[in-house]
Amino acid sequence: MHDLLPFLAEHDFFKDLDEKYLSLLVGCAKNVRFEPEQVIHREGEPADEFYLIRKGKVRVEIHSTGIGPVVIQTLTDGDVFGSNWLIPPYKWLFDYRAVERTRALSMDGKCLRGKCDEDHDLGYALMMRFSQVLSKRLYMTRMQLLLELESFEDDE
Repeated sequence: MHDLLPFLAEHDFFKDLDEKYLSLLVGCAKNVRFEPEQVIHREGEPADEFYLIRKGKVRVEIHSTGIGPVVIQTLTDGDVFGSNWLIPPYKWLFDYRAVERTRALSMDGKCLRGKCDEDHDLGYALMMRFSQVLSKRLYMTRMQLLLELESFEDDE
């Protein structure tokens, strides 16, 4: 586990996080790999982890009956996905699919919730980081919707 500590410390998501917290978090981390087109999670499944993408691409999708998957955003090296481990009822709200071979660190949400319950300062630090991720994701989704609307209006 401790060989993952440098990867956590180098990742932008954990930038400037106190070293004592990184030492706690490494116990919740593991390396994972996804193959091209592999579904990582589906909407409604239990959300008990989040991911730090080290190398690769992951699509955030919603499924629309009659249309199929609609890509909301494509995430890449350095991005984070999976904030639902921290918000009850702990369910994935989107589908996630690897675009290419993707390496990531998986962070165990149950493990993290326990550590945050024990140390509220750690919980606050993670909430602040996820607030930034969620704000960016909301903005990017808004931009994607505006592009879709413009494209739809051009087709008329």
